[in-house]
Amino acid sequence: MPVLDDRALNRAALARQLLLERSDLPASDAVAHLCGLQAQEPQEPFVGLWSRLRAFDPAELSGLLTGRRVVRTHLMRRTVHLVTAGDVLAWRARHTAMLRQKALGVYRRDLDGVDLDELAAAGLAALGDGRPRTMTEMVDAVAGRWPDVPRRALGEMLVSSLPTAQAPPRGVWREKAGVRNVLLSSWLGREIDPLPEDDTDPVGQAMVRRYLAAYGPAATADLRAWCGLAGLRAAVAAVRGELVAFRDERGRELLDLPDAPRPDPDTPAPVRFLPAFDNAILGYNDRSRIIDDAHRGISVAGERAVLVDGRVAATWTVEADTVVVSPLNHIAETDRHAVEEEGARLASLLTGGDRVEIIKSPER
Repeated sequence: MPVLDDRALNRAALARQLLLERSDLPASDAVAHLCGLQAQEPQEPFVGLWSRLRAFDPAELSGLLTGRRVVRTHLMRRTVHLVTAGDVLAWRARHTAMLRQKALGVYRRDLDGVDLDELAAAGLAALGDGRPRTMTEMVDAVAGRWPDVPRRALGEMLVSSLPTAQAPPRGVWREKAGVRNVLLSSWLGREIDPLPEDDTDPVGQAMVRRYLAAYGPAATADLRAWCGLAGLRAAVAAVRGELVAFRDERGRELLDLPDAPRPDPDTPAPVRFLPAFDNAILGYNDRSRIIDDAHRGISVAGERAVLVDGRVAATWTVEADTVVVSPLNHIAETDRHAVEEEGARLASLLTGGDRVEIIKSPER
């Protein structure tokens, strides 16, 4: 099989993630192409799309949320994602078992003896009027049946078991609002798609293709790390005949769509500012194509990353009206100018100004 080194994989990932060149896609199409955006922090998807789209207007994404064309929901890896209405309706049933198991991994002892189907049915009845509710209100509605079970465990299992969305204004641009959960069937006007009665797994097959379009070339371990689903082996096997295969420098088999972009490894990569928990980093088991192992911890710590020449080279935050960049490695002078320019554009989005401060780079 042809071997793709980390630089070739980096440029392919950047192209798929719309980070090699900003796209003219509408925000809804970009959310769909990316298979959703990580959204634990409500405002982060706005930065994620701003870094990827040429003429992104935050009001567009807010309108998609309030217009019920995209939703915030627990999905991949049991983390909050911003996904299109069509994708959550198609994918949610495929994730239910994983969502429950991850909740049980934390609350198994607390939930010992609780019939989880009965709990889900009670929660479904409580939310049946279509009114968004906080987790506290959801637990209040069912706790009488399980008075000895810790409330946090009941709430987390309800959120994992029920197909819900987090209703706006949560996630709207520059709005601060708590989580209120509403059934997808109430919010979107129809039930989620059921699992097929046979073992063909068309949803899993579609997810494999969609993942490779947005993240490939990738190993099956990368696919599993992205979605959190362990049962996609049959789906991969079913579509393997459509795919091409490579190896990385560590000898792993990588699969890809035959016509997907794999740019020349020497293609210039512009500076990009990524939001917290961006899937361009988290969407792989082996993240060496985009981040050094020494800095891998920042990807799960909620630190925002700056890409220089396609790789994580710094973190950033906003202090008062200033975008503050903290290099992880030495940044060459020409790259510092590019970081300052892109940081000033980001500051305009976030603060209305153009102030950027780069903390002194580490020595070579």
